[in-house]
Amino acid sequence: MNQKTILITGASSGYGKATAELFLERGWNVVATMRKPNPDIFRSKSERLAVAPLDVTDPNSIREAIAETLRKFGSLDVLVNNAGIGVVGAFEATPMATVREVFETNTFGVMAMTQAVLPMFRERKAGTVVNVTSSATLQRMPLAAAYTASKSAIEGFTGSLAFELAAFQVKAKLVEPGYGPTTRFSANAGHRLEGLIPEAYAAFAEPIFASFARPAAVTTEADVAETVYRAVTDTTGQLRFPAGADAVAAAQFR
Repeated sequence: MNQKTILITGASSGYGKATAELFLERGWNVVATMRKPNPDIFRSKSERLAVAPLDVTDPNSIREAIAETLRKFGSLDVLVNNAGIGVVGAFEATPMATVREVFETNTFGVMAMTQAVLPMFRERKAGTVVNVTSSATLQRMPLAAAYTASKSAIEGFTGSLAFELAAFQVKAKLVEPGYGPTTRFSANAGHRLEGLIPEAYAAFAEPIFASFARPAAVTTEADVAETVYRAVTDTTGQLRFPAGADAVAAAQFR
């Protein structure tokens, strides 16, 4: 059997890094992409691991990352669109520039990456696209309107795309992680939180942030990595794969 190759966006930490390490452990060729490549973050120094620069908002960067994947491993079998940015705050106070920044990565970046790999998948009549969204799409989450909108767009996009690609034996899947307090996601979104809780919203926001500090259930990096693996290897036609106990509960409630 030919060695399979997976390209993962946003692999510098958290879910993306864990996913890269799991697929590497299971014998895949892995292209772990990130804005600032750092091979030292990975435990393995395997020849089956390539660490490449990628900015999903830059068309030239996308082309080069895919070209590097083909130079290194000769083919690409799976794309995991994991790269994402967050924003928390009252929508009333969220600048449209911030909303556009979130959509550029979470929505248009995913679409651009997907569009870039589809010709080779279609021609080969094989390939899988896994789009990582959020459990925010499964239940109402206050103070996350812009973020939820960016991820909900990808939910609709992926569902439609799955139908579109089925005739070519190409698969599109959704992985929906829950709340991951051990990742750097919240910290990386910190600068976007500044000034987004006006005084009028302070009393409303306080118990919400308190609940984030004491979650009933959480999602770990391993939860998401294993769920991505299940989505990639699925043969049942399942579209949605909630990841983590809280996401699974939200999906069942929905």
